[in-house]
Amino acid sequence: MADKIRVIVAGALGRMGRETVKAILQDEELLLTAVVDTKARGETVSDITGFKGLSMTIVNDIELAIEETQPQVLVDFTNPQAVFNNVRCALVRGVTCVVGTTGLNEMELSQLERLAQEKEVGVAVVPNFAIGAVLMMKFAQEAAQYFPDVEIIELHHDKKVDAPSGTAIKTAELINQTRSQRAPRNIREMEKIAGCRGGNLDEIRIHSVRLPGFVAHQEVIFGSLGQSLTIRHDSYDRVSFMPGVIMAIKRMVNKKGMIYGMEKLL
Repeated sequence: MADKIRVIVAGALGRMGRETVKAILQDEELLLTAVVDTKARGETVSDITGFKGLSMTIVNDIELAIEETQPQVLVDFTNPQAVFNNVRCALVRGVTCVVGTTGLNEMELSQLERLAQEKEVGVAVVPNFAIGAVLMMKFAQEAAQYFPDVEIIELHHDKKVDAPSGTAIKTAELINQTRSQRAPRNIREMEKIAGCRGGNLDEIRIHSVRLPGFVAHQEVIFGSLGQSLTIRHDSYDRVSFMPGVIMAIKRMVNKKGMIYGMEKLL
């Protein structure tokens, strides 16, 4: 039997972190070596998963956890303020990274890509691990060839700190790779309330909704003469992301350099 892939999870006390820990524990090809969260106060893996008999303690220091457990892969579900330093810390030590945290800017992505190439390890930055969301983005990219007028509405839970979502940004980028030239608009818009028309990413309006009760949802709305087309994806439970997380861990362990987007791993 082949050796298991050794995995460490950062952000273990968050909702995505908890689900990731559960998914890794239930996969026969993966071995959880450490769990990290800066807010940890002595909790165990049993405390956060409900699985009995797991006495591994959640630790605060990611650098120490990597040095002591020698993982092959770091999975990061922390926050935009912590993710860059976490991933850099892992890459410097030759650890492949799977990043689900959104909020990395272009400069940070460029630095991490260069570091991954120097250390000859992989880093996957994945705005959305749900396979359905990847298909939604792919279908939107295809539709944009015929429907150049489009807006995006993304809806998330009220604890999400960054806006727009990484999925919405990625969707807009994919659409702009294929959509035909739009005719110039003859109307000059006037916003009675600043920002009500949403953000503008290369002539695609993106609207962000943050409300309790949502998990992760997105609509891509195309308009044309006498018709419209809406492509929507809904994640009702964070378990929907786990098959993609597990797939990313297994497929990245032997890759080098940066991969951006789940579609590159399918």
